[in-house]
Amino acid sequence: MPPTTAPATAPALAPDAAGSALASASRGPDRHPVVSWARARVLAHGAAGPLPARTVPLREAAGLTLADGLPTLRPLPGFDTAAMDGYAVSGTGPWRVRAAVRAGAPWAGVLGPAECVEISTGAEVPAGARAVLPLESARTTDDGRVSGPVPPPGRHIRHTGEDAPAGRRLAPAGTRIGPALLGLAASCGHDTLSVRPRPRVGVLVTGDELDHAGVPGPGRVRDALGPLLPALVAELGGETAEVEYVPDRPTGRLSGAVRALRGADVVVVTGSTSVGATDQLRRLLADAGARMVVDTVACRPGHPMLLAELAADRWVVGLPGNPYAALVAARTLLGPLIAGLSGRALDPLPHVPVHGRARPAAGLTRMVPVSWDGARARIADGHRAAFLQGAAMGDALAAIPPDWTDGCPAPLVLTAG
Repeated sequence: MPPTTAPATAPALAPDAAGSALASASRGPDRHPVVSWARARVLAHGAAGPLPARTVPLREAAGLTLADGLPTLRPLPGFDTAAMDGYAVSGTGPWRVRAAVRAGAPWAGVLGPAECVEISTGAEVPAGARAVLPLESARTTDDGRVSGPVPPPGRHIRHTGEDAPAGRRLAPAGTRIGPALLGLAASCGHDTLSVRPRPRVGVLVTGDELDHAGVPGPGRVRDALGPLLPALVAELGGETAEVEYVPDRPTGRLSGAVRALRGADVVVVTGSTSVGATDQLRRLLADAGARMVVDTVACRPGHPMLLAELAADRWVVGLPGNPYAALVAARTLLGPLIAGLSGRALDPLPHVPVHGRARPAAGLTRMVPVSWDGARARIADGHRAAFLQGAAMGDALAAIPPDWTDGCPAPLVLTAG
């Protein structure tokens, strides 16, 4: 990865506003337009191309993303297969038993009329067989033959290639690899997969007020983002390179910390995204010549969030310091960015009726945690900017538009808690 340019430090920028929706502050001339919450997701996803592909064994592929489509290397099934325990029969009965055929041990003979083989589920059906007579439908005659109703041709046989012919693509590039896909790849005969690696994310938690263990002292708060973000990064498909704590003072520490994270594709900075006396991130990016992709989002909470390209293949995501606001911002910008780096499509957002109490705001998307209530979602309690109870207990985040009323549909960002 190319080294990053060491950004100089300078006083924080002048206060900003989020257009008409955030008109309580003034925007400096070097600030970019505020974007909608939906547009911010699209911009973050499209900002970066996929990371270079690599080939890994199946055991290392879980959670990664297919770089190429997954083809079958042979027909599935690879041979005519018994779907039931019973008798593979030829012609009409009673049938003379020629052999017993078990899974993994094919019988090389050919059945003639009124002949059969005893067969186990999963065993290869021999040549000449027309169907499988289930064991529970068969009976043995006094002379040792098998009798029973004549099954229709092909009954209880899985025929060669009926699931997929050789060469068919069973999963496209960009598919996230889960347990079922690993099993599918193995059944196709693959030992390795071409994948996109997990983007590496370095986390910088800023603030002079944070305690990292126990109950915080007077005037201090317990750090919630240091524990929260690595788990969230993993859920989003990334890998946390490291978590560092950066004090607000002396000014300049953040610049050095960003520069030191050379092994990360993405640097996440919490706090320092607003325009207060100790907020350094925007000035740091401006002085480094970073390309701003998203500079403030018209949503509550989390509106000071940002995404910038600091150097080629190196991204900075700025999150607010309040825990719930940071979680909203991470799901708005970091999740789509990781998906883009991984070669995955932007997750579609289901629209479902949302019930409960929320305060829509003109020009803003309000992000609230919700829990499933049958086929609808209900707004959870406990979701102030610094309070995570609702998000911890909920199943999704609902993006409440300005014109929402109780019971109207809203898009959901599904979460794992």
